[in-house]
Amino acid sequence: MNINEQTDEEILEIANPLWDELIQYSNKGQYGKFIRKFSYQLLLGLNEVELGKQFAHSELSRNLVEERDFLGLIRRGEHVTVLYRVRSTKKEGEWLGRMVLGYEKGEVRIFAASIF
Repeated sequence: MNINEQTDEEILEIANPLWDELIQYSNKGQYGKFIRKFSYQLLLGLNEVELGKQFAHSELSRNLVEERDFLGLIRRGEHVTVLYRVRSTKKEGEWLGRMVLGYEKGEVRIFAASIF
């Protein structure tokens, strides 16, 4: 199945709860729950030491505002990138949130996630 065969609305019905969980678990520093919807491919490529440091020391990743503004979708191949505007409770300004979704073994998984 290709996620790009779904409408924007159908993708957002899947993406928004996944993004909300990432923000929630990032703020709480719950690494195990944060990665639970990641694709196998993404998990293989993670540097768990660096990710652990991010959870422990990043003021941004531990203080994200749960409200997000949807900016758009970018469709490519068998994946869709979902873009959000995000804010912090501790730092001024706005950041770009990016989450790449696709199917793995019949289930939607996160193939990338970042905030810049």
